[in-house]
Amino acid sequence: MSTVNPQPLWQPDPQRIAQARITSFQTWAAEHHGAPAEGGYAALHRWSVDELDTFWKAVTEWFDVRFSTPYARVLGDRSMPGAQWFAGATLNYAEHALRAAATRADEPALLHVDETHEPSPVSWSELRRQVGSLAAELRTLGVRPGDRVSGYLPNIPQAVVALLATAAVGGVWTSCAPDFGARSVLDRFQQVEPVVLFTVDGYRYGGKEHDRRDTVAELRRELPTLRAVIHIPLLGSKAPEGALDWETLTAADTEPVFEQVPFDHPLWVLYSSGTTGLPKAIVQSQGGILVEHLKQLGLHCDLGPEDRFFWYTSTGWMMWNFLVSGLLTGTTIVLYDGSPGHPDTGAQWRIAERTGATLFGTSAAYVMACRKAGVHPARDHDLSRIQCVATTGSPLPPDGFRWLHDEFAESGADLWIASVSGGTDVCSCFAGAVPTLPVHIGELQAPGLGTDLQSWDPGGTPLTDEVGELVVTNPMPSMPIRFWNDPDGSRYHDSYFDTYPGVWRHGDWITLTARGSVVIHGRSDSTLNRQGVRMGSADIYEAVERLPEIKESLVIGVEQPDGGYWMPLFVHLAPGAVLDEDLLDRIKRTIREQLSPRHVPDEVIEVPGVPHTLTGKRIEVPVKRLLQGTPLDKAVNPGSIDNLDLLHFYEDLARKRP
Repeated sequence: MSTVNPQPLWQPDPQRIAQARITSFQTWAAEHHGAPAEGGYAALHRWSVDELDTFWKAVTEWFDVRFSTPYARVLGDRSMPGAQWFAGATLNYAEHALRAAATRADEPALLHVDETHEPSPVSWSELRRQVGSLAAELRTLGVRPGDRVSGYLPNIPQAVVALLATAAVGGVWTSCAPDFGARSVLDRFQQVEPVVLFTVDGYRYGGKEHDRRDTVAELRRELPTLRAVIHIPLLGSKAPEGALDWETLTAADTEPVFEQVPFDHPLWVLYSSGTTGLPKAIVQSQGGILVEHLKQLGLHCDLGPEDRFFWYTSTGWMMWNFLVSGLLTGTTIVLYDGSPGHPDTGAQWRIAERTGATLFGTSAAYVMACRKAGVHPARDHDLSRIQCVATTGSPLPPDGFRWLHDEFAESGADLWIASVSGGTDVCSCFAGAVPTLPVHIGELQAPGLGTDLQSWDPGGTPLTDEVGELVVTNPMPSMPIRFWNDPDGSRYHDSYFDTYPGVWRHGDWITLTARGSVVIHGRSDSTLNRQGVRMGSADIYEAVERLPEIKESLVIGVEQPDGGYWMPLFVHLAPGAVLDEDLLDRIKRTIREQLSPRHVPDEVIEVPGVPHTLTGKRIEVPVKRLLQGTPLDKAVNPGSIDNLDLLHFYEDLARKRP
């Protein structure tokens, strides 16, 4: 990669730089904590990783984090995994999320939008009242600090209230979107044994109603630890027998009581699938998420009380949790429950217009779909309030940067484009938005503050302007405190720390440029990443191979040069079976119903066999490399494969694909 400095696509003007919160923070941190006053973001970032303890102390002071008992020191044991943050401190995440109610009681905290695209506000005072009422009811139901509370919910205000009420009592929140099938949900919730389940009777998507009452009944049967089920009648049906009604539990005018919990007390469980076994149940802490999200949203995304924050997401993706944390900065958050493209591809832009979004977050795939469909967002909608369009889920291709820039420039807008990259594993960004830096086509602006992001070769040597493994060499507060059901920590260790001891290896290929920007090249392992949701192949194998016609299968996710994502399913059929329309339909239906619509492959391709390692493990990464055009001798170690001839089929397929 060239080290020549190309012209940036966008440059913040002096006024934007002066008004950015990160500029004020740097000036203040220089005065109070010895941060560099000069040298801009690069100098601030260097200080934030060199003086990690001082930096995070500064973040808590700048954002006025309320510790009900003080901490002994910012960072005790620094080793990863297991770094100890703010030992001795107690606080509550939900208390901070509702602080703006004291000064902005009647202003909207939430703007809820369904497929009618008509925003419906929930004020700060009403949000606080509902959280107070529900938290009191959860305590009455016997929910105690550390108990798990689960939600099978779409992106609706009730989901935010349930999360915050859970955090207020010190419970541990976990959620799945209602498009997940029962098996997918149970693979997640059964691991954490919830005592309460919030459910809907169904949801609306793509102009249709989807009844989920049978799925909810199955969840209730298969989750024996449940003490209460709380019914939200989104489609208007009555609460099933034995379930409690949402309206009753949130009717009281009760002042919230916020349980003061240790900094590392669990806040929520997120799920990220590996290539084998059950999804990883990732536990993140109240304090770690609080300070990481204040930094990320308040400094990097430049959000504050005057902003409106819209990110297209579902409750099954970490971006929903990230969106809810917009409340920490006093920002109004926009919750859209519906299809990203209903009634037409321009739907998300219409929602941004009607809600007055200032930061609009979406997927790279949506941006590319708009470009392909001939959508003209800034011409067809009043998007004058949008300061930033942010994308994640996959790297935004160069054409996406150019298209967004040109579409907004035509209307005279000075659009900041922020491609960001992080992970469910930290529920944050490793690199991305910096309001004071230029934007170069195809690049993320910089690594995040406090994040010592590096690109390493296999031997652990840092690389500049070369592709290497994404690693983080110092702890971040939002790194998992543990995985659920991982008593000796071995699964957690093996997920991130087995390649470079003591250093987080994320599983992405990246380039760090000489001028400090970042390029993401996609997954370096075989985890699938569909519409920003990481999932494992094991779920798909389990479902598909129950069909008697399927002897074995192999699923691969391939990032495309145009920003698309191709996910083929290769099937090795049982003797006598034929891949006809009937079998194709049953494969797709099985995946859609048992897992989710997101898991349905783009193509189902019959293959002569599935290659394995000598120990019998399906080889996904070498096949992915072949499909991306890597020569066979560089894609795989021939001595490790049980049948090398099989790989020629995949090599030929890659050659023949347009």
